[in-house]
Amino acid sequence: MSEFLSNKQSPFEGKYPDGHPVRTYLEENLLIRSLINEMQSINIQENFEFFKELFNKLGKVELHFARKENQLFPYLEKHGWTSPSQNMWAFHDQIREEIKETRKAIEAENMTAVMMNAQQVFRSLEHIMQVEEGRLLPNAMQMLSEEEWKEFKEGDREIGWMFDTPPAPYPEDAYIHPGEDTQRKKLPFGTEDKTHYDEGWLTPEQVNSIFRILPVDITYVNENDQVVFYNRGEDRVFPRSAGIIGREVKFCHPPKSVDQVLRILEEFKAGRQDLAEFWIQFKGRFVHIQYFAVRDPDGTYRGVIEMSQDVTHVRELEGEQRLLDWDS
Repeated sequence: MSEFLSNKQSPFEGKYPDGHPVRTYLEENLLIRSLINEMQSINIQENFEFFKELFNKLGKVELHFARKENQLFPYLEKHGWTSPSQNMWAFHDQIREEIKETRKAIEAENMTAVMMNAQQVFRSLEHIMQVEEGRLLPNAMQMLSEEEWKEFKEGDREIGWMFDTPPAPYPEDAYIHPGEDTQRKKLPFGTEDKTHYDEGWLTPEQVNSIFRILPVDITYVNENDQVVFYNRGEDRVFPRSAGIIGREVKFCHPPKSVDQVLRILEEFKAGRQDLAEFWIQFKGRFVHIQYFAVRDPDGTYRGVIEMSQDVTHVRELEGEQRLLDWDS
């Protein structure tokens, strides 16, 4: 049970097992209503900082939304119910914008705008909670199997909850990281010709296509300091050829930078560092270069990834662009 309800009986005791995803959604709704009631009782002029603190807690409703969008909605789609993925998700985005506008008013300490915008957020949240409790969650309980609800535990933990203390695991067993989960879930595609990664399945052809179109140069050096891979993109920052494969990495850099490369490898192997970062001007372009230590889950060093990217265009971006510009 969450910290929010730790000192009182949950109204859902006996209706849902402790930690069940639906019970957690409903307990978060209790928290949301509690925060709203407390904020509505505050004299905002006299207790502005406390109001701001409570509103920041309410802003964690983003985790509630994200679990619905990335956990619950995909399962509902498998059962043929796609309306939440379209309509409710759009309402999530509307509330996100309302929260964003309220935060702007809070930062500007515009009390009139704060009260007006916050009340709109409160109304929107109450409406979506009523839809959840009246239609979404009851229907989900009827549609999803017990095994499907059990599958939620990995993704829910990765996204997080509104509570400071995570709810009890459901079912009550040890957490398994998705990368270590060997349970085969029902998928709408075959997996015979694919490899399982931390999350998802890809064919070698798909992996190669992804690496080819990534707007970044990637070179992988194994634990023996040998270059074993690079992606063959069309617009590489630094040229590479097949002759580099199998070559010792210290021979792949100009003499003036070898000492620096060797130090990076030494620090990575010793476990003292995990990232080295540089940015340079190169042929009129601004290039960002990063080296990442590659390690097994137990920390064993498995090499280094070098990533180089021309970020000239990125540095020039300003403001926002939320719509396609294909026709402009």
